[in-house]
Amino acid sequence: MKNPKIKTFYTEKMSLSIENDNSSLSPEKPKKLIEYLTEKGLIEHFAIEGSFMPFDKEDFYIAHCKEYVDSFFSDELEKKYKTLLGLNWSKEFAETTRYTNASLYYSILHSVENPDVVCFSPTSGFHHATPKKGVLYCSFSGQVIASMKIYRELGLSGCYIDLDGHYGNSIDNSYGFVNDLDKAILPEIGNINIQSTHKEYLDELEQRLKTLEKYVAEGKIHYLVFCHGADSHESDDLGRQLTTEEWIKCSEIFYSFVLELQQRLQRQIPLCLSLFGGYRKDDYNEVLSLHTADLIQCLNTLCGQSILTKSVV
Repeated sequence: MKNPKIKTFYTEKMSLSIENDNSSLSPEKPKKLIEYLTEKGLIEHFAIEGSFMPFDKEDFYIAHCKEYVDSFFSDELEKKYKTLLGLNWSKEFAETTRYTNASLYYSILHSVENPDVVCFSPTSGFHHATPKKGVLYCSFSGQVIASMKIYRELGLSGCYIDLDGHYGNSIDNSYGFVNDLDKAILPEIGNINIQSTHKEYLDELEQRLKTLEKYVAEGKIHYLVFCHGADSHESDDLGRQLTTEEWIKCSEIFYSFVLELQQRLQRQIPLCLSLFGGYRKDDYNEVLSLHTADLIQCLNTLCGQSILTKSVV
């Protein structure tokens, strides 16, 4: 078993502090989820770490063109970049990205340095960004930046199990831009996305995890990042793939996979969690409840807790 609490890299500086008219609530999601966990009496299961440093512009240069990064952190983002991003840009919003991207990196770093602790970065807005621009609510390729820093510092490779409802293209689109990305995130296994539906989705997840097991056992994959986006749920504004039961089943499959793999290998597998997508204009608490159900499944399966999910889903 892992530590009974999930180490959570969160600060209010990761979220917009005011209500906005964005079509996506992703910029406010970290704070909204922490508030939801607090409201449900679950925050005691999370060890909050908020003292990590934000990224500098140089960190974003790892995965992005200097022109785009400099524009994003200037007094005003250029119009040619705003259109595809899909979010209302502001200096305050730009500042939050320094913390969200840093949160993912420090969460992964802590997990590899402390493999008996599940780490959590309550973030989204990463997996559609490309080297030249932000796309579809995603400003920067947080996965690419985090994994490149980990690889260059520690020589370790990771795998992203990306169960967001939309294919995460940022990693694939970055291989030609970041020369050694193929060592930090292996092209054949490092970015797992599933585009089927219902039973076929569950079956494919299990098959992909079986393949992943071999890479972990052979020491080719050193850490896992589970990104269970809520927009793969059929009631999401942009979703289509899974019922509530099937969505939660994905959590059961993944965390059981990690537990059983640890038992077979007789060692802890570094694990980091992230949020990714989720869109419900009518009731955003439905998005938060799904993410919470996933976290509860992790706590129960890997951290030795016995928490009921009925109160949140």
